[in-house]
Amino acid sequence: MGRDVDLDAFEDSVFRDLLTHMMEDSRNISFCAHLLFCSKNIERIGDHATNVAETVDYLVTGLAMPSDRPHGPLETNINVEAAGATYE
Repeated sequence: MGRDVDLDAFEDSVFRDLLTHMMEDSRNISFCAHLLFCSKNIERIGDHATNVAETVDYLVTGLAMPSDRPHGPLETNINVEAAGATYE
């Protein structure tokens, strides 16, 4: 579970870095967009792996996972305008 939160945070970091590269030079947009999709898909694989692990844990123990465990990234709202993006 904790590793899923780490992976979500890492995916957010990659998103911000790629967004910065796209804002610095518009020639990077196409390549960075592909990397964004790759990053998001890897994060989703982590989510699915967590779901499988939780299901297996339930099948083995018969106990549901605690509902107060961490889910997803700690900060999901990314303010693109604050990052310096401009729209034309």
